[in-house]
Amino acid sequence: MSLQPKPRLQFADWLAAERASDQGRTEFLDGEVFAMAGASEAHNLIAGNVYGELRTAFKGRPCYVYTSDMKVRIESANLGTYPDVMAVCGERRFWDDRRDVITNPTLIVEVLSDSTESYDRGDKFAYYRSLPSLSAYLLLSQHRVGAELFLRQGGGDWLLRTYSDLRDGIPLTALDALLPLSEVYDKVEFGPGS
Repeated sequence: MSLQPKPRLQFADWLAAERASDQGRTEFLDGEVFAMAGASEAHNLIAGNVYGELRTAFKGRPCYVYTSDMKVRIESANLGTYPDVMAVCGERRFWDDRRDVITNPTLIVEVLSDSTESYDRGDKFAYYRSLPSLSAYLLLSQHRVGAELFLRQGGGDWLLRTYSDLRDGIPLTALDALLPLSEVYDKVEFGPGS
């Protein structure tokens, strides 16, 4: 007896199920679906603080910031996922008329957690890099004050800049914004040994 290959889910089918579900979010990767774990208080505070700072910086400008309820589609990786925060400056492109899936983010922010850190740094960053619109990728620690900003350079290379002092500001030049670390980590309490 031969084993039949497991049918692979299509992105459109995943998206329809995701839109209809109230059971929590999932990530779609090349026909497979992965459950997404809930986030800690620190994770939520950091993501909320980044959203708030960018929202304020974008007032009166053609830039938009989205929370983790907005999906991003990466066609080349056959990926649908929910970044913690993402921003678009200029024209926004959506997957369809529902306008809940962005295809051209300028900035993606991920708050690192123990269960996703290696994925966020590795394969997921590789998928994100395939987006021509992406100019900056920001990783934020939830266990200590720490930011890693990856900036796309003219030739397509990525430059890493790190920030770890609450007096630092993260220059998001593609968005003409500065993100103060003191605001990113406002009200975040680190555990022992952090």
